[in-house]
Amino acid sequence: MDTWDNPPIGNAGERPLKATDKLRQDFLAYLTLERSLSPNTADAYRVDVNHLTDFLREQHICLTDVTEDHLHQLLSTLRDLGISPRSQARMIAGMRSFFKFLRLEGYIVNDPSELIDSPRLSRELPDVLSVEEIDAMIAAIPAGKDESLRNHAIIETLYGSGLRVSELVAARISRLDLKEALLIVEGKGSKQRMVPVSPAAVELISEYLHARSLMKIQPSGQDILFLNRRGAPLSRVMVFYIIRDLASLAGIMKTVSPHTLRHSFATHLLEGGANLRAIQEMLGHESIATTELYLHLDRSRLRRELLEHHPHYRPTPKG
Repeated sequence: MDTWDNPPIGNAGERPLKATDKLRQDFLAYLTLERSLSPNTADAYRVDVNHLTDFLREQHICLTDVTEDHLHQLLSTLRDLGISPRSQARMIAGMRSFFKFLRLEGYIVNDPSELIDSPRLSRELPDVLSVEEIDAMIAAIPAGKDESLRNHAIIETLYGSGLRVSELVAARISRLDLKEALLIVEGKGSKQRMVPVSPAAVELISEYLHARSLMKIQPSGQDILFLNRRGAPLSRVMVFYIIRDLASLAGIMKTVSPHTLRHSFATHLLEGGANLRAIQEMLGHESIATTELYLHLDRSRLRRELLEHHPHYRPTPKG
């Protein structure tokens, strides 16, 4: 369901006027005709405003009641999710355009985004990888080595499921369902959550499990998914080395760690238009507003968000 159909415009005591298709069309017309933005930029701003209206609907906030504090709360959520400063800045630009449009059209009197500062963009590249850079890391995996298949599966699992490195090294075979493409992981505070596994990761893990079955496995590694050469669980440090070395082989000049893949997962989903709450649940974050509990999202919804918005979940054209 398009989030434009939900957030009400109007004071809490009034009968709310919903953000209708006409309002959406008028905003996009404002961006392209009055602001002379390109269709791609206008569509990016539309996605950004969808995230805003998602947030407002969840918090039961009317557009006319939005304050600067509400916007800071949303931006704090983006920072907590590891969204890159560049993506945060673009979202702020989209929100500013939207509130300026609402003020020009007479829907609101004061613009709550007027004093919102964009995050400072460092001259250095942000620690978020592009899809092309992630693919380059995969292509840089040396062929024929015993650990090559495992390392490929590790990258796809980190990037395709947004796992923390601690969750990856503790991942258990008994909590993996390849048929349903789901993995139960234990996050911070020993809280468990179920994450979807990408089609590429499912295929790679299946192959790796066959190779793993031929290893001499130590007692500590019997139920652990990813093992080192000695058949024991991988350490966090070892995964850092694997990711760092592959980034170097791929010619990537950024500081890359397992957490970089988690940040990339969140940023690519957000920029692709995925629901902010779905991203939070997949990352294991508590809620959009730390003072409120949120409704449970069913797994089919999470899978749909990934299929529609994650680069490595989209089917590769054949031919």
